[in-house]
Amino acid sequence: MKVLFIGGTGNISTPSSRLAVAKGMELYLLNRGKAKVEIEGAQSITGDINKPEELTELKQHTWDVVVNWIAFTPEDIERDLELFQGKTKQYIFISSASCYQTPLTYPVITESTPLCNNLWDYSDNKIRCEERLMKAYREEGFPITIVRPSHTYDTVTPLAIGGFDKYNVIDRILKGKEIIVHGDGTSLWTVTHADDFAKGFVGLLGLTTAIGHAFHITSDEVLSWNMIYKITAAALGKEANIIHIASDFICKIEPSFTGSLLADKAESVLFDNSKIKTFVPGFKATIPYSEGIKRTLAWFYEKPERQNIDAEKERKIENVLRAYKAM
Repeated sequence: MKVLFIGGTGNISTPSSRLAVAKGMELYLLNRGKAKVEIEGAQSITGDINKPEELTELKQHTWDVVVNWIAFTPEDIERDLELFQGKTKQYIFISSASCYQTPLTYPVITESTPLCNNLWDYSDNKIRCEERLMKAYREEGFPITIVRPSHTYDTVTPLAIGGFDKYNVIDRILKGKEIIVHGDGTSLWTVTHADDFAKGFVGLLGLTTAIGHAFHITSDEVLSWNMIYKITAAALGKEANIIHIASDFICKIEPSFTGSLLADKAESVLFDNSKIKTFVPGFKATIPYSEGIKRTLAWFYEKPERQNIDAEKERKIENVLRAYKAM
């Protein structure tokens, strides 16, 4: 099976690329040639998807599957529809579980949960991308499959404030500094290791019955935010010096947190993974957070330059703490 990944060397996509190769797929990666990750066994096509003049080689191919890991706007989708109509048997769009109804009217999310998130442009644009693709599927037969990852980690820390690709919150825990946990920390959340995500995702590649369908792929492990931070601290051999601050207050003091917090992580979310397990029999997430975070920390420790502390993010964290203590 001949597969194209647009992207394919990021936090979520790298394990999927490696697993696709391990499964014997003929994998091509389209990127700008700046990737720091080598996927052994994959073939590279150098080019910028946004620059037609660099896509001469790409246009010579037809595909069994095209996956776009880096499409974010309806304009990106229009470009892909033009590029791949009649050139692929399946087009997979990487959407986001943050597209689901916010705030939720029912806490258990299935793929039929309404898509509505007006608090975050990122999510709203992903919803508009999905709508355009479904229109192309209904009216033109464009063979789409939609995948909605939730909070998926490998080379990032899945922490709400000061985490992701930054080392801020890890550094603060190591130094015994105060770390912010939104709300009272008892809301429930799911974090998924990218190796587990890859098991479900790669099972969808070339799956004819998945055409026209949407899936989320997450772990079944449910943790409170307090537990997520405490497990992280334990993996560091430390205790978390937690300060609980209401999400509304955090975003009032630092509005830049609104999208990733109020629009995504502020309330409990539970995922029903029945659909992906039905379409990909045998799929099961097996990496608990207590193990997965150790793998992530080992990745950060491997190269000191990965331990990137964002000065601006640190300023915002301290600003929220000062404002809270001044109340």
